[in-house]
Amino acid sequence: MDRNSNGYTFLFAGIMVVVVGALLAFAATSLKPMQDINVKNEKMQNILSTIGVTDVSREEAQGKFDEFIKEQLALKVDGSTDESVNAFTVDLKAELKKKPEEQRFPLYVAEKDGNKFYIIPLRGAGLWDAIWGYIALNDDFNTIAGVSFDHKGETPGLGAEIKQQWFLDYFKDEKIFDKNGNLVGVAVAKGNNDKVNKDDNKVDAISGATITGDGVTDMIKERLAHYKQYIDNQKGKLASNN
Repeated sequence: MDRNSNGYTFLFAGIMVVVVGALLAFAATSLKPMQDINVKNEKMQNILSTIGVTDVSREEAQGKFDEFIKEQLALKVDGSTDESVNAFTVDLKAELKKKPEEQRFPLYVAEKDGNKFYIIPLRGAGLWDAIWGYIALNDDFNTIAGVSFDHKGETPGLGAEIKQQWFLDYFKDEKIFDKNGNLVGVAVAKGNNDKVNKDDNKVDAISGATITGDGVTDMIKERLAHYKQYIDNQKGKLASNN
């Protein structure tokens, strides 16, 4: 075949597309198990960070997770547990597309230094794309022990700041119930500069990131609402035992 002909050019290009495509497919298939492990370990790191277990490498994540996480529950909207579902594998992105009564709500029960914590996964929408995270509650089911947030595409220096430690620290010791016992979550509110009042259900907003902050507010309230029946059930058990 004439190497200067159009036919040769198209044939050569076609062969290269097939070869390169096959190599990319092989690489993706070969690397997927490693990628899955990295995603799993990062998820464990984020869960542990809400109870102050930090500086955990990905190699240490599984061991630390097994050390501090004592239960993993997949809850139904009525607060009961679905024993047939592995809580860790629940995909919130997929669950959010279902009706609440069809969803399963993961809950991680942790113990550290003699204290018990309840860790709830979060997922919502920021300015540009999804935001997500975890919120850990003390055993009073009201006081926040810690949070972690992340995002897919928020603006650097603005909405992307939700994952910075200084912002996460705002949430520690805030309450998710108001003084009347209503579940209100924690609002990211512009001008809330007190940083001392931990009973106002508010933290200070990030300057220039109003929509992302509103997304965090909505995410926390919406996700926590689905755990209220479980929280009420647990509070009832504690009251009856006392």
